[in-house]
Amino acid sequence: MSRQPIIGVSACTKLIGHNIYHTAGDKYLQAVVHAAGGMPLIIPALGDQIDLAYLLEQLDGLVFPGSPSNVEPHHYAGEPSDPGTHHDPARDSTTLPLIKAAVEAGIPILGICRGFQEMNVAFGGSLHQKVHDVEGYMDHREPENLPPEQQYGLRHALHIQPGGVLAGLGLPDEIQINSIHGQGVQRLAPGLRVEALAPDGLIEAFSIEGAKSFAVGVQWHPEWQVRSNPNYLAIFQAFGEACRKRAGQR
Repeated sequence: MSRQPIIGVSACTKLIGHNIYHTAGDKYLQAVVHAAGGMPLIIPALGDQIDLAYLLEQLDGLVFPGSPSNVEPHHYAGEPSDPGTHHDPARDSTTLPLIKAAVEAGIPILGICRGFQEMNVAFGGSLHQKVHDVEGYMDHREPENLPPEQQYGLRHALHIQPGGVLAGLGLPDEIQINSIHGQGVQRLAPGLRVEALAPDGLIEAFSIEGAKSFAVGVQWHPEWQVRSNPNYLAIFQAFGEACRKRAGQR
């Protein structure tokens, strides 16, 4: 019997009262357990205090989840953010080097929303800070003041590109997805392959060309009610299978 893979989930930092906490959303942890079949391990946002090589030796996969915060624009030579924009420099200083180190080590990774954006930035891409203000793109943000079940409801079509990782999972040419983001890919990093597009042409998924294992980023939130959506589930199951393969090799 193969060992249950240990899957790291990168944490955000959050000020609660007078103290800083390292947090990871429950829905991502539940998706790791029930859809990927792994044991989640929260990776604190400690930046260069983490020995990346040692950490990666302990892991069979990594999830870089969504977050209320945005990657600081100086990481991709972007203009300063609007006043009041939520940033998390501790997470940036952890995830950006960790993504590159994990890919180099052949560890499976799955980036979701902010994690997808981090993957693009880590390899030299840039971001639209407000997609809804860019001519030609629709508003990809969730409706405000609605319960999560409606905010995470299916919002628009996703066009799976032929010949890629997602197409290889048997996903249909077009599926429906949720949309919970204000930022998006502006310039795709070198070495990333477009896996899926929104109807307005915005990149919604990519894979890392030449990666030794599963290395996919998605802009939407497949972790949401993942077990009841076969297209979302297929992504997590493929990621989980790559993690189990890594666990067997360890």
